[in-house]
Amino acid sequence: MTVAHEHESGVEEDFLEDIFVTDVGLTWLASRWQVLDEVYAELAGPNPLDGGHVTVWLRLAESSVDQFDRSKAAQLGQDVQRLLRSPLPEETVRTVWLAATHGIFDPREQGMSARSWLRRAEEAWLARVLEDDPAFVPPPPQPVTDEKLRRAVLQEIHPVARRLGLAAEHPPFGTPVTGLVQALEQVVTESCADLGYRLFLRAMKAYQVSADKPSLVALGERFGYPHGLVHEGLNSRPD
Repeated sequence: MTVAHEHESGVEEDFLEDIFVTDVGLTWLASRWQVLDEVYAELAGPNPLDGGHVTVWLRLAESSVDQFDRSKAAQLGQDVQRLLRSPLPEETVRTVWLAATHGIFDPREQGMSARSWLRRAEEAWLARVLEDDPAFVPPPPQPVTDEKLRRAVLQEIHPVARRLGLAAEHPPFGTPVTGLVQALEQVVTESCADLGYRLFLRAMKAYQVSADKPSLVALGERFGYPHGLVHEGLNSRPD
């Protein structure tokens, strides 16, 4: 009886945690563009911060370790490796990252390639993990390459492709992003359906493009996403 009670309690705790998990891994990091100024002010205080916003982003990568349990925290390293080990062109990687941040953080403007930026983010994350667990070994990236899931993600992208592309090309602020839809499709088909879907969702939320929320949530359930990951921040109102 005691064992059953403990199991039920664990399930309940996991469910409650998932309600508040609105993203994970690299797409969680990208979502932090919304609080960047606040974090910068907190870290810098009255003096300029060495390294500027790059330092803030690296600190945010480190903070993912404290935001999530071990399995969710490890997602950042897995996502980075899914992109780094893929054949995706540099411009594709830059495009999907830039759009996920609403054009707020462009590695090129900081003198880095997109892949160099991802390596630095991963290094900051891993250094923080090793502080708590010196024996930690990053798990393999295990990209989702199932063809049915890839097609399902592409089917969700297609109905909003034109609106999303235009929104990214003509944003109210941030660096305009061109070729976003094609880049997202490349991530889905050449790297990972899971990461491609989360990058698509992150871009939809960044640019407030309306979507068929039930359909997107249903696909998120197939990926096993936390409860709040798809619908939190998603615009379901007509454009």
